[in-house]
Amino acid sequence: MTASATANAWIRSRNRVWAEWLGALQIRPHRLRVLQAQRYVEQYRALAGDLATARRLLPRSTTTAALESLYAVAHASIDRSSRHGASQLRALFRARIPAAMRALRPTIAWIALLFALSTGAGLWLITQYPDLIGLFASGAMIDKVEHGQLWTEGMFNIAPSSILSVRILSNNIAVSIFAFCAGVFFGLGAFYITALNGLMLGALFAYTHQHGLDGELLKFVLAHGPVELSVMCIAAAAGTALGESLIRPDAPTRRESFQRAASALGPVLIACALLLIGCGFIEGFISPDARISMPVHAAIGFGYWGLMLLFLRGGVHLHATAPAKTQIGFQHRAIESVGRRQHAGRAQ
Repeated sequence: MTASATANAWIRSRNRVWAEWLGALQIRPHRLRVLQAQRYVEQYRALAGDLATARRLLPRSTTTAALESLYAVAHASIDRSSRHGASQLRALFRARIPAAMRALRPTIAWIALLFALSTGAGLWLITQYPDLIGLFASGAMIDKVEHGQLWTEGMFNIAPSSILSVRILSNNIAVSIFAFCAGVFFGLGAFYITALNGLMLGALFAYTHQHGLDGELLKFVLAHGPVELSVMCIAAAAGTALGESLIRPDAPTRRESFQRAASALGPVLIACALLLIGCGFIEGFISPDARISMPVHAAIGFGYWGLMLLFLRGGVHLHATAPAKTQIGFQHRAIESVGRRQHAGRAQ
């Protein structure tokens, strides 16, 4: 039998098998069950053998080109990471966020110290020079305080609590993202945001104290402030670490160092955004409500702050049942199973 006849006979014998494989590739791999996935991987290995045979018998034919295309699609389907949504969430909340927070602890301590010093500087500045309050507060805020009212009074009359909460949380998240992204300026942007917010807080407390309203301001801030200010310091610390990756790269290039830092610090930004959502609802529904007493504000504020610490340490666990269908990274399950079976067969 000639080489051409041999090749044609081989193609006819494999045509139906290739058609079945083509149909199998139409099924999304992550929707296969384990046994189906194992069969899928076995077909992939057989397809690789057929491709090698086609390249030997018909090196530049359309059949070989079609098999190469089929093999590329099968390889792309198999060579992918696991897409377990619940598993990824558990890894994020129980491992990645706590690990990033542990790495940031020294930087967070320095940022918190900077914020405290800035707050003290704002208190001293306005206590000594009250006319400088215009640097930190708008004319409308100053006018209300001079007339014996906080600018926060009447917030329920301006907008419903739901709308107010969404507006507040979106603004807080935007500020945290800006503090993080400002770190690209070698960390100076994060320092600026922290110092500015500390100066503003100290200046406002000093000015309201001069008009006997500092207790009202404390009551307003107490419910959401502990977590909101902590999140701002965390975001600024992450931004500082981002800037440090450019100043002192731990990779051959600054670009690689920056990419590594951004990838490692991304979970921190997600945690900050989730925490600020809670702050937004507290600031919209609870903080402006004069009917809620100071002790309740304090209990809510420090209770939520304690929950934040638990969350950032990985103490909040997600429990999920195993999915009915495996969403495979085949490397982790199907390939290992096929490999074990083949090894056992060789041993026998």
